Amino acid sequence: MRTQKLKFLIAILLIVPIGLLQAQKSNTQAYWVHEDVVKPNMVGEYESIVKELVDNMKKHNIQEVNMITANLVGARYLYVGPIENMAQLDKPSFATLSEKMGAEAMGNLFDSMDKCYDIEQNYVIHLDKDLSYMPTGITQTPEGQDYRKFHYLHFAPKDRAMIKEKMKAIKDMFAQKGSKEYYRVYKSGFGTRGEFYMVAVAAKDAIHYATQSQENQALLGEDGNKTMGDLMSNLLKYEVFEGRMRSELGYSPK
Repeated sequence: MRTQKLKFLIAILLIVPIGLLQAQKSNTQAYWVHEDVVKPNMVGEYESIVKELVDNMKKHNIQEVNMITANLVGARYLYVGPIENMAQLDKPSFATLSEKMGAEAMGNLFDSMDKCYDIEQNYVIHLDKDLSYMPTGITQTPEGQDYRKFHYLHFAPKDRAMIKEKMKAIKDMFAQKGSKEYYRVYKSGFGTRGEFYMVAVAAKDAIHYATQSQENQALLGEDGNKTMGDLMSNLLKYEVFEGRMRSELGYSPK
């Protein structure tokens, strides 16, 4: 059981359709997401364990792992890493770490982490650069902007093409108006429940986000209300989650 979590992560990724992952067009990028929903009374212990894991990866300069981490309201922790090709998934992500720190020590670490939550899930999402609006260049981690609002736009499969066109119309409107509110759009993929677009908006903090949003609404005016309303009226469900990026819980190899 000590390495069950690792085996599950690897197994779930290995069954992703090859075509889904190898279609590395310039306008898309696939990411695997591992999500833990932590028990409220275990947050402190959980974060301490994750930091210990990250410290060990830094100590041994593990090259197989590359992830950014988002912490959402409700004690949800999302670990997001790019998927470049199937060959990358053929190698166990934590094999080198297991060798460096010892299989028993690493297993104990993950066993302790498993006690901090009852729900975990794994899935794939795709960054859609054509639908994202970042005129100065797309980045998941704008400097000095760790605050996040994640907008989930759920829609029926039969409306897939129509919703995409409405998303394009919104981006075109932002560009024409010269909006300063930038965002990235991710499409649901393997392992997600239903179809959705997730729109990630970065800001310095909640106040900065609110100010930025108000200024953008004023800029877009009635055109914005009409275009946004047209999209929203065709959704199955709309959800928004507040969160922040946690660089101390993420890891990138040197």
